[in-house]
Amino acid sequence: MDINRRQLLLAGGAIGATALLAACSSGAEDTDTAPAGGSKPKSGGTLRVGALGRASAITRDPHGTQANESDYLILALVHDTLTIPGANPNTKPRLAASWEPSADLKTWKFKIAKGAAFHDGSPVTADDVVWSLKRLRNTPSGAARLPGIKPENIRAEGTDTVVLVSDYANAELPLLTRLTTFVLKKGTAEKALEKAPGTGPFKLDWFRGGNARLVKNDKWYGGAVHLDAIEVTMFETPQAMANALLAGQIDVASNAGAVAARTAASRKDIQVLRRPNDMAMPIVMRTASGPFADVRVREAMRLVVDRDAMVKQVLSGYGTVANDIMGTGDPHLAKDIPQRKKDLATAKSLLAEAKFDLSKTYDLVTTEDIPGLAESATLFANQAREAGIKIKVVKQESGAFWDKTWKNGDFYTTYWGTNDSVVFFASKTMVSEAGQNEAGWADKEFDASYLKVIGTADETARAAALKELQQIEFAKSGYLLWGMADGIDLAASKVQNLPKLAGYGRVQLENVWLR
Repeated sequence: MDINRRQLLLAGGAIGATALLAACSSGAEDTDTAPAGGSKPKSGGTLRVGALGRASAITRDPHGTQANESDYLILALVHDTLTIPGANPNTKPRLAASWEPSADLKTWKFKIAKGAAFHDGSPVTADDVVWSLKRLRNTPSGAARLPGIKPENIRAEGTDTVVLVSDYANAELPLLTRLTTFVLKKGTAEKALEKAPGTGPFKLDWFRGGNARLVKNDKWYGGAVHLDAIEVTMFETPQAMANALLAGQIDVASNAGAVAARTAASRKDIQVLRRPNDMAMPIVMRTASGPFADVRVREAMRLVVDRDAMVKQVLSGYGTVANDIMGTGDPHLAKDIPQRKKDLATAKSLLAEAKFDLSKTYDLVTTEDIPGLAESATLFANQAREAGIKIKVVKQESGAFWDKTWKNGDFYTTYWGTNDSVVFFASKTMVSEAGQNEAGWADKEFDASYLKVIGTADETARAAALKELQQIEFAKSGYLLWGMADGIDLAASKVQNLPKLAGYGRVQLENVWLR
C-alpha cells in the first residue's frame, strides 16, 4: 500500500480563493466548532474515545505511515499541523496564524502563531518548522505530501516565519499543510519520537499497545481546552467499538459506520452524529488501456447505475447521491452540471457504438477494507447486468490489492475521505503526472484547466476555470462516483460539541466538553 494513501484518506482538502490571503487568528473562536444552542461549555472530565486500528500497524512517528485511525487521532491531538480543515473557507489557521503568497503564487510565507510552544515550555521557532517539513519531505512519499516543494526551498525568515517556494504557481499550496505537517523540535532523535513534546491541545501521559491517555495542555496557544483528559482505546472492528459504546465502556465510537448507527438509533442515551461527504467509494475505470479506455464505454457504465438504490442499500440511507465529480464537500462544487441518472437505452447505444464486447465477463476487484465497499461492487454488478454487461466481483486481500491492483487494475473500487476540495483530487489523482493517478488518466485539456485554477487568485477567472475542470472530469474521467457516505460517530448523551467536519476534521477534539 502506498505509504501516503491512508493519510490522504483521512485528511481534508484545499483552501478556497477567498482564503488566499488569509490572516485570521487561530483558536477556540472557530465557528465550525462553536457550542450548539448557546450552551456554555463546562470544564473537566475525561473523554473516552474508541478508534479503529490494528496492533500490527501501530506507529509513533508523526511523519510515518499512520495506517491506524487511533494513531492518527493521538498524533493530531499532541502535534499541531500548520493549518486545519474548516467549513468555508475550508482551510483555517492552527500553528500557522496566517499565510501570504507572492504575486506569482510561487513563494508563500507562513507566520507562526504567537505564544506557540512545545509541551516542555520551549517556544516554537521557524527553524523547528523548517526542520520538521524537511524531515517530512524526505520521507519515501515526501514528494506526494509536499508536491512542487523541494527540501532546499523550505527556509526560515527570522524566528517566526517559514518560507515555502513552489516550482510552479499554486494558489492552493496551504492545503498541503493540513495533513501531516506535524511539528517536532529541531533535531529530535528517531529513538525519542514516541515521547517527543508536541505543540497541541493535549500532552501524552502514556501509550500502551495502541491505547493512550492524553492530558490537557493548560498553556496551549490556541485557547481554552475544556477536557481534563482524553483516553483513546484502539478497536480492530467497528462492531467491537460500537458494542463497547453501548455497554458504557467508551463515550465516543469514532467513524462507527451505518450498521452501528442503525443499532444505536433507538437508544435515547446515544447520539448518532452524521458528517456529510465523509467517504467516497468510487469505481475506477482505467482510461489508459483496456476495455474502458473508450470514453463512450465509461459513460455507459455511469449510466447503468441506480444511484438512489446504491445509497439506500449500500449505505442504509446514511449518505447522498453523487455525480461523478470527486470533492463533493467543496464549497465551489458546480451545482449546474445535470445529475446523471440511470439510462439503460443510452448506455446500450454507447456500448454498441464502441463495439464493447458483451460476451466477456469483466472482473471488478474490491476489498473489505471498509464497510460497504464490497457490497457496492456487488450491487453495481447486478445493476449492470440489466444492460447486458457481465461483471464478476473479485474480493482481494487488502495487502495484495494495494500492491497489485491499485493504480494498475482495469476495473476496481477505491475509497477516499478527503472530500472537501475538487482541486485536491485533481492534483493527487487526475492530472497526468499525479503520483496517485488511479485511472491512468492523461488529458491535456484537463491538465491545462487545472493549471488555470491553481495559477490565479482572481475570483472570477478561478471560478470559471474550476467549473471547466469539473465539466471535463464529469465527461471524461475514469471515476464512477455513485454516492457519498456520511461519516458516523456514536456518542453518549453527555458528550457535547463533537466536530461536524469530515475527514481529518473529526480528530479536532479540543473544543469537546462533557455535560
